[in-house]
Amino acid sequence: MPPPRWLPSHRRPPPATAPVQAPPPPPGPNGFWLTDPDFRDRLHRATLTLLDVVEDCLNDEVPLTELLDGAREHAEQLLGIPSTYGILAEAEAAAQVVQAAGLEAGSPFGLAVAQGLVGIEQLPVEQQQQLVRAAARRYAITTPSRAAQPHAAPARPARRRSR
Repeated sequence: MPPPRWLPSHRRPPPATAPVQAPPPPPGPNGFWLTDPDFRDRLHRATLTLLDVVEDCLNDEVPLTELLDGAREHAEQLLGIPSTYGILAEAEAAAQVVQAAGLEAGSPFGLAVAQGLVGIEQLPVEQQQQLVRAAARRYAITTPSRAAQPHAAPARPARRRSR
C-alpha cells in the first residue's frame, strides 16, 4: 500500500516544468539592409543604445574600445538587431565618438577611426564619457529622418521635336 499523498516523501520527483525557451531572434532587413528604411531606423536606434551603454559602463577598468567591441555578441538581446549586423552599430558608434572629439573619422571602417579611438582612450574617463555623450546627442540630431529620405530622380523631360 502506497503512503498517503499528504505524507511528505523524499522519493517523489519534483513536478515537471516546461523548459524556458529563448525569444526568437529579431528579424533582419527586408532585402538589402541599406534600402530597407525600417531596418535602417533599427540600426540607428541600436547605435544610440550602444552609445548610451558605453557611456554608462565606461570606467578606468574597462577601456572604450572594449565596450564598443562586444556589441555584436549582444546585438540580438540588447540592440534588437540580428547579431550579424551588430558590427555596423559598433562601427557607427566608434566613428561618432571620434567625430565628437573633433577628429576626422572618414569611413566607419577606416584607419582614422582606429587611430582616433587610441588617442581618445588616453584621455581621462570623464572626458571620454563627455565625448560619448556628445556623440549620442549629435547622432540623434543629425541623422536624417524618414521624411528626409532621398526620392527617386525626376524623370527626364521628353525631347522636343525640331522642325
